[in-house]
Amino acid sequence: MKYTVKIKDNKDFVTLYKKGRYTVGKFVTVYYKKNNKNRTGLGITTGKKIGNAVVRSRCRRIIRAAYYECENEFPKGYDYIITARADCKDAKSTDIAAFFRSRVIPEIRKSTENNSANSNINTKNNK
Repeated sequence: MKYTVKIKDNKDFVTLYKKGRYTVGKFVTVYYKKNNKNRTGLGITTGKKIGNAVVRSRCRRIIRAAYYECENEFPKGYDYIITARADCKDAKSTDIAAFFRSRVIPEIRKSTENNSANSNINTKNNK
């Protein structure tokens, strides 16, 4: 977690769930939202439906390892909540890292480009 701080407050989780965007995969769901800070936040959740405490802890370790593998590729200045899904207990960190690289990171970059394009249009219209 070279550039990342942990998200621990419940209000931050709730804000991301309600106002953030998300991407759903087979193993995890990733919620993300721009935080207007020069840092990246990460929170990992696993529900009781995943399994017992040992299985939930394993899922969190796998997700954390996959995030560390891709940490430099994630855009800075965002908060991320990664929620484990039922199939996560059978996954490997390389599977989740491949999902991050193929779907999550490109989608976040695409939404960032769309937001910057929209802000340029708004500033041109206001002049």
